Amino acid sequence: MLNRLLGTVLMAVVLIMAVPAFARAEEAAGAAAGAAVDTGDMAFILISAALVMLMTPGLALFYGGMSRTKHVLSTIMYSLIALGAVSVQWVMFGYSLSFGPDVGCLLGSLDWVGLRGVGLKPSDSYATTVPHQAFMVFQMMFAVITAALISGAVAERMRFSAFLAFNLFWTTFIYDPVAHWVWGGGWLAQIGALDFAGGTVVHILSGVSGLVACIVIGKRKGYGTEPMIPHNLPMTVAGAALLWFGWFGFNAGSALMADGIAVSAFVVTHVATASALVSWITVEWIRHGKPTVLGAASGAVAGLVAITPASGFVDPIAAIIIGLVAGAVCCLAVSSLKRKLGYDDSLDAFGVHGIGGTWGALATGIFANPAVNELGAGLLYGNANQVVIQLISIVASWAVAALGTLAILKLIGLAISLRASDEEEEAGLDISQHGEYAYTGLASGTPSSAGGLPAAQASTVVKPAL
Repeated sequence: MLNRLLGTVLMAVVLIMAVPAFARAEEAAGAAAGAAVDTGDMAFILISAALVMLMTPGLALFYGGMSRTKHVLSTIMYSLIALGAVSVQWVMFGYSLSFGPDVGCLLGSLDWVGLRGVGLKPSDSYATTVPHQAFMVFQMMFAVITAALISGAVAERMRFSAFLAFNLFWTTFIYDPVAHWVWGGGWLAQIGALDFAGGTVVHILSGVSGLVACIVIGKRKGYGTEPMIPHNLPMTVAGAALLWFGWFGFNAGSALMADGIAVSAFVVTHVATASALVSWITVEWIRHGKPTVLGAASGAVAGLVAITPASGFVDPIAAIIIGLVAGAVCCLAVSSLKRKLGYDDSLDAFGVHGIGGTWGALATGIFANPAVNELGAGLLYGNANQVVIQLISIVASWAVAALGTLAILKLIGLAISLRASDEEEEAGLDISQHGEYAYTGLASGTPSSAGGLPAAQASTVVKPAL
């Protein structure tokens, strides 16, 4: 059944590649032929693309450290396969669906399939001072990490083959259309929705899809009765540091040129992240008596998520407020909401990205400052309608993520099993899915369900308060 499913995907790719790139691709290339490349902007975008690429291995470490020992490699592999598979999908047809010439304000055309017409001259539609391919590869890295983020919700029990198929279908049918709606000239762009670097496109889509996926796939074996603690917090902190570092390219790079808006986005990204870190550990300190390292790392990521849609529109004071709210709200979502509603979001993809992205998108409508970017004015600057527009974009993103993910998972589930068997999960996905152990000392025996610690030691470990 898996071969049949993958064969169908391959056939679809071949058929799409057979679609000729007609006049519009040639016209776009011709229109851009006379535009001049600014070498400073080009260097800025290429460096930003490299920084965003580094975020996916950073995410692998962040999630890998939070998982249990017997699942760490499988958790890392989710991110690595997204880096590989989504990159190829993007070149083949994903970029064309997202940013190709508009079709009915819903989707890009197939004119740029296989990067036909996407050359080394600037585009007349996007990033007019850098080669079109530079813009393309920068946006590729966004698609990659968005698909990888979902893995945090289903880690430790989703089969690798199912995740690979899900990644390709999800990127094609959910990410690509919504990216076009917001950034490619689609209907959300037409009504004036503000999303500088991906609050709706990246974080709401991945977070809400993660929530649906973890509910459909079900809870991990032993969830609620066995300790499921992070096995390596230094690894998680290293991953968070790489995410923080790479996020400067994520947000500042979204200015698409080395200008004042890029500088502003860089500054507010940092201060929002710092304030969210402080806010998260303050909340858990008050509620649980101790500030934790895991809380600090998670708070930083929550701040990065929340400032993403607003980063090109707000000033530093607004960024601090956005970060403070994000840290507190995401902390409460992770520590309380998940427990009350009973879903098993393994590594808190929804609590951080779904909730943080929603707050960030709404906050953009409140704090957008025309003195920072003339394209955006929010509630505090006399434009109450922007909040309404942001709410429309939030609802649309939630709806397409939830319904689309449910449909894709049900479709894949008809062909292959979505989750590992109890025996495979008990042995650990590292060995059952990949035939490897992360730590050679475990090769002589099966890691314990408490993260590979000896049973006597594991029973004394208390999971840090999130």
